[in-house]
This record gives sequence, C-alpha cells and structure tokens, in this order.
Amino acid sequence: MMRRTRPWTLALAGIATGVAFAAGQPAAASAAPGDDDVLVVLERQAVMPAAPGGRRGRRVAVERALRDHADAEQRSILALLARRRAQGLVTSVRPFWIFNGLHVVARPSVIAELAARTDVAAIRSNATVQAPYAEAGGPVPEWNVARVNAPALWSMGQRGQGVVVAGMDTGVDATHQDLSSRWRGGANSWYDPSGEHPTVPTDRSGHGTWTMGAMVGGSAGGTAIGVAPDARWIAVKLFNDRGTTTTARIHAGFQWLLDPDGNPATADAPDVVNNSWTLSSPGCNLEFQPDLRSLRAAGILPVFAAGNAGPASATSLSPANNPEALAVGGTDADDVIDPGSSRGPSSCGQGTYPSITAPGVGVRTTDLFGLYATESGTSMAAPHAAGALALLLGAFPDADADRQEGALRNGAADLGITGPDDLYGSGRLDVLAAYGWLSAAPDFTLTATPASATVPAGGTATYAVDVGAINGLSSDVALSVGGLPAAQGTASIAPGTIAGGSGSATLTVTTAASAVPGTYALTVRAAAGATVHTASVALVVPAPPDFTLSATPATATVLAGQGTSYTVAVGSQGGFAADVALSLSGLSATEGTATFTPATVAGGAGTSQLTVTAAGSLAAGSHPLTITGQSGSITHTATVTLVVAAAPDFALAVSPSSRTVVAGQSTTYQVGVSSAGGFAGTVGLSLSGLPAAATASFSPVSLTAPGTATLTVRTQRQTTRGTFTLRVTGRSGTLTRQATASLVVRP
Repeated sequence: MMRRTRPWTLALAGIATGVAFAAGQPAAASAAPGDDDVLVVLERQAVMPAAPGGRRGRRVAVERALRDHADAEQRSILALLARRRAQGLVTSVRPFWIFNGLHVVARPSVIAELAARTDVAAIRSNATVQAPYAEAGGPVPEWNVARVNAPALWSMGQRGQGVVVAGMDTGVDATHQDLSSRWRGGANSWYDPSGEHPTVPTDRSGHGTWTMGAMVGGSAGGTAIGVAPDARWIAVKLFNDRGTTTTARIHAGFQWLLDPDGNPATADAPDVVNNSWTLSSPGCNLEFQPDLRSLRAAGILPVFAAGNAGPASATSLSPANNPEALAVGGTDADDVIDPGSSRGPSSCGQGTYPSITAPGVGVRTTDLFGLYATESGTSMAAPHAAGALALLLGAFPDADADRQEGALRNGAADLGITGPDDLYGSGRLDVLAAYGWLSAAPDFTLTATPASATVPAGGTATYAVDVGAINGLSSDVALSVGGLPAAQGTASIAPGTIAGGSGSATLTVTTAASAVPGTYALTVRAAAGATVHTASVALVVPAPPDFTLSATPATATVLAGQGTSYTVAVGSQGGFAADVALSLSGLSATEGTATFTPATVAGGAGTSQLTVTAAGSLAAGSHPLTITGQSGSITHTATVTLVVAAAPDFALAVSPSSRTVVAGQSTTYQVGVSSAGGFAGTVGLSLSGLPAAATASFSPVSLTAPGTATLTVRTQRQTTRGTFTLRVTGRSGTLTRQATASLVVRP
C-alpha cells in the first residue's frame, strides 16, 4: 500500500518576523526536469542507548548506535536505489544516520516505488528554508548579560572555559575581534553543507555573527557582550549566501554536529547547540524530532528561539515546540515579554510554551566587518540560554540534557502569573540560580544496560537497571517499563521500587512464541515525586534461520555451441547453517547443459559456479534461467538470463535487380555486403551466368564487411541476345553467400 504525507511548505522565523518560503532544490545535486526531490523516512528509527561514562561516553555510544542502525536498516533500500540509478532513474542519494532516512532525487516512478515499501514510514518534500533576519534597534547598555547573572559565575571562575558551543545559523564572521580568538579552528569546526565556503567561516547576512556574539563575545568593544566569553565556538552555515537552505541540509547539519570530523573515536562534538531559527507557520511539525532526540541522548540540549509570531496565543513554532527542544522567548530590560515573542499553549502538546525566556530586546552584539549592532527578537534570547549552559557545563561537565533543562527551568526567575505559563514559560533565565539548583537539588541518575539484547521468539532477555542518588536524594524511586506490545511478550521490573534513591533492579522481557521479528524500543521510567527520568533499551527479535540466494552476472552472452558461467552465492541469515542444494530450470536437454560446482553449498553460506553450455541448435535470443536453492522446507530462487547471439555472418545484395543493355555496350550493378552477428571479415566476390562474348569485373574484387563493390558487365556486338540470370558469389573462409540479378541483352 502506498503511504504518503501531505505536501508541506515551511518558513523560518527571523529575529523579528517570519519569512515564508517555497518548495526548493536538493542539498547535494540539481534535480533533472521531472525529478522529485524528497526525504525518505524509514519506519524503524534507532533506540538511543543509556550509556554511562560522562558526556564523551554518551556521545560515542549514541553515534555508534545511530550509525549501526542506519547501516543495517538501509541496505535493502540502498541496493534498490543503486539498481535504479544504473537505469538512469535516480540522480542522487544521500543516506543519513542522524535519523534513519535518505535524501533522494529521482524520477516519480522511483519515489512511488519507495512509498510502497513497508520499511518506509513517510516521504516528504525537501523544501527550501529562508534565513532569519533582524530589526536593528537603538544603542543600549549591556544590561542583558548582567540580567541573567552571568558575571556572578564569572566571579566563581566559570567563564565557559573548556566548553564548545555550536551555532546553526547563517555562518559567523570569524575575523571579528570579539570572535576570532574563540573559534576552535580546524576542519572539524566549520561546516557549510551548501559548499560555498568549505574551509573559512563566513557570514553574508550577519545574523549568525549576532547570535554567536551573544554566546561567546568578549569585551574588545569596551563592554562585555557574551554570556560565556571563554567558551570556544564552532558553526554550521545552515543557510547559503542567498539566505536559503533545505530540510536535507538541516538534517546534514545536525548529523555533522554529532561527529564533526567523521571519526567516532574522537570527542569533537559540541557541548551546546544554539538554533536561532524556526519554521514560520505555527503548528506542530516533527520533521527534525529524530535529530533532536539524537542530540539530547548524546547529552546535548537543543536550544531554540521560540519564534516571533506573537502577540497572539497558540503561536508556538517548530522545531522549538518539539518536546526535545528548549524554546526560549524574549523579554526586555524591564523583564516584560516582547510583544512579538511567540507564546503557548504548545501545538506539540508538551505543556507551556516557551520553556523559559531571556533578554531579547535591544541586545548589543557583534556584527560584520568588526562592527557592533543592537538587535531584537527571540533569535537573540536563545543565545543567552546557550551561553548559560556553557557556564553550567564548565562546573558540571557530566550533567545530561534532562538535568541541564531542569537547572534552567528551576532556576528561572518567575514572571507573570505564579508558576509556568504561556508567556514566560518557567520564567526569565538566571544562570546563578540554575547553578545553585545543580549544586543542591536532590536528583538521581538512571541507566539501563545493555543498550540492546537479542532474543528469539519465545525466549527471555534481562537488562540491569541502576539508580544513583544525587545531592542527597533519599526518596524512593518507582520503576516501570513500556513499549512492548502485549501480543509480542511481557516485560517486568523487579524490584519495582528502589528504596532511598540508590540501587539496582532487573528488567526481564519474555517474548511470545509468535513474536514478530524486529526491533522493539523499551522505555524504563523512573519517578521520585515530580522528578522523572527515562532510559531506552532495544529488544531485537531476530528472523528465523534462513538463507539468501543470488547470482551474477545477471546476463551472459554466448554463441550457440559455446558455454559461459555464473557465480551463485548463498548467504546465511539468523544463524542458518544447513546445506543448500542447487538446481536449474529453463534450459531443456535439447537446448543445452548446465552443471553446478559444487551442486550443494555446505554450511549455509558459500558460492558455486554454474556452467551453462548452449546447444549448437539453440536459437538466438534471450533465455531466462531459474536457479533454485533448497534446504529442507526452505526454497529460494534467483533468475539469470542466457543470451544466445547470432553467429557472425554476412549477406549479399545486388541492385538494381535487372539491367537492359544494347549488345556492344556496358552496364553496372552495386553489390552490397552486410554484416550480422559482429561479422567483420574479408569477402571475395565472383560472378557466373554471363552470356557468351560478355565479360565482367568487380571493383574492388574483395572487401571488408560491411561495404559496397561495383560490378561492371561489358557486352560485344556478337554477344548472345536474351535475358540472363547473373549469380554473384561471396566467400569468406567457410562461409559462402549468393545473390542474383537479371541482365537483358537486346539488339
């Protein structure tokens, strides 16, 4: 059944207003006329492991899980696309692992074929996104840095040193005096998915330079403008020089952030990611939710501008309103919400919106060409939260994303009505109070290992669930598990409560005998009062033992009476180890012979050579052959084609078919030699059937096929009158061919 998602158009909120955009071009290749440019989302997304060992351990485990899952799940669809590309139906394919999907530019017939696959969850247009922009305001003092209490952490020695922040924006002007020394530098610190500026950080708009200045800017201009002035920065130039991007490029940017140098063994991912962009239309769009989940699982809290669609209610924007994001609204110097700041309730249903607020009106920051600018909008509010996280992670380097968000929310200064609301969220950012919460708030850690367990249908798997108290937590922690459909098995945790906040439990999963093969994501939930943490593990139910059968080449060409060979490969799946007997159909005893060497592939995996000899009488043409592999009740087939080519040959033709000549005169014919079956030999010509007193000659007398010779016939006055049949004979080795024409001699 073909599954489709409805076409959608997107837009991106600028600092002050949103800008609409239209359907766009692919990230990596230009679509040919008639091609579709789409993102293909596969059904099974990766389960994020709960890995101990701090930020580096989490990131390595998450990236490995994402890569391994995509490699396994995409093999079949990539093989199909490779075949279609060989047929000229696919222009480009880019696999992603940040989410399990692909960017495909191909003919509509291929896209329809992909949509019909059971492993494809959705196919979406690769849309063009417009870069954000800003409205400049008047000059104001740097009240914003002090308002979030950043100097209080500076006085404690926490200025962001040792922490790396990333900007997903229009780029960064790395020559600015307040930013140049803070760039981490190197190929793993700058990414331009458009390829316009592959090595040197560049910003043609200024927007990315403004947001980076609010995060890490120094004081070269006479005042301190950045929240975390000693942090280093890297950046993704999300938008090209024309101010647009595509959804595929955004996915590519998120993927780069998890592994900037392409080497999972190196720890070069950023600690903080700021996204001062949103889609323009209010609503819940989950296009980038898998990417945000991956970042969050790796310990990176995705910070987003809440958007500038206010002052109306229910103006939340995606991806900021995705449950995995921290949405930051904007306030002014009087702690009053900016009228343009988007507000809740959230369209994605995760509660109040925004998450928190931060200074976003009249913020002085870095600008292009070494200048400074005063900017407004939630695009300037979000970098305050990102910078605050850089300060906090300098002091608490192993705080996971949940704990980072908890610190910002619980430390926020409550504004508006008491408690979280849809104007200010949890309140205005206060990094000193967030630091205090991290230092003192009782909490706990939750891990579940192994990240993945494989068990056959009807089997049992166990996982260890560990809970550790933080900051003196002494409350009981209640455990539960979900995610396994009742028809596929049962899951239970014992004990169900960890007394005193620290201890271990065992998660036991028993699969039903009829469990459907596949990967099931199980979620362990732990709650101590209002504090809730989750951990994910994967349960893999493998397919029953089976084998695969394939043969190469798909087509072989021979002459009648000659032979050729194919390689038949047997592969094992699910631990299959039995012998596989091979046989062939499609070629009768009178048409040829076929033998397998060996006739049985032992141990469930290996190769055999199929030798086929065509009978001398086998007609030219294509002959489909079916290879059958059988092991017990399991049977698989593979099809190859035997093409019998016509034997090399030539043919003669004489034109015109008849000539009339007066005795004593001459006439000519054209003798054509054509080639068949690749014939390219030399053909000698001769003539018979001339009347008495007549002579003939060929020019040339022999020629290489294909070619043409001139036959000249000369008569005498005494040449016999009448109608005569001339026979032209051509010889090449053992091949002899003839053609005839008439000669009429009249008085």
